[in-house]
Amino acid sequence: MAATAVTLPSSLAPFPVANTASSSRNRCSLLRSPPPRRTLRVAASAAAEAPPKLPPTSPSGIVLVDPTEAQKVHRLKAAYDQKVVALITEEFGYTNVHQVPKIEKIVVNCGLGADAGNSKGLEAAMKDLAMITGQWPVKTKAKKSVASFKIREGNTIGIAVTLRGRVMFNFLDRLINLGLPRTMDFLGVNPNSFDGHGNYSIGLRDQGVFPEIPYEVGGKKNGMDVCIITTAKTDNEALRLLTLLGMPFSEQIKSSVAIRKKRLKSHHFMSKGRGRR
Repeated sequence: MAATAVTLPSSLAPFPVANTASSSRNRCSLLRSPPPRRTLRVAASAAAEAPPKLPPTSPSGIVLVDPTEAQKVHRLKAAYDQKVVALITEEFGYTNVHQVPKIEKIVVNCGLGADAGNSKGLEAAMKDLAMITGQWPVKTKAKKSVASFKIREGNTIGIAVTLRGRVMFNFLDRLINLGLPRTMDFLGVNPNSFDGHGNYSIGLRDQGVFPEIPYEVGGKKNGMDVCIITTAKTDNEALRLLTLLGMPFSEQIKSSVAIRKKRLKSHHFMSKGRGRR
């Protein structure tokens, strides 16, 4: 059966029907009290501040270099590419860009001495060096036995780490701008510590000059040796390269190597009348 539409006359207006849902909603909104301002501030700050991403950690619990940070160009590398290369090329008259000296790698080694046989001391030294350099070190073994030092072939005598790329520039930047200036009575590094082939070596007596090692931590203070290997053919080119990168060479020490004579004391000399009566 088909449904038929029924139309009402225009004179008959429908009765107004109140919307119960909207009226109840308006009544509830009038009865509710507004939230306090402190709650709104806390909610807004929580929404704005996202939790920071933690950097990756090694199995031993040491925070290593973040992979996203490793993709960025370090400021020391940028300064080398933009300023140092042009200055050295003009000064030494290089005809090829591959002739310009650059830093190839940095080797940091630390001798442990009596703590080499102690497993806890060895582990603590490796953690400290890993925090300073950003790379986990390796153990160095003795190549031959020395009876006077109580060393056997194959025993662990120290730790070492080889740095390249961004980690190398990061360590060199912190060494120049943080480590060396925090050294006690620092007047500059010796410009005569080159080996004749463009490589520079420097020794630190205390690793506490780096901010990664807090002063509150007690125990034995370990030193370390830093060897900067460059592609320079002469020491003058390597000296100029490190100077432009910010290495604080001492102005009081002359760059020419001088042979120091041993200071002789009075007991080194025999009096003419000694042994005679």
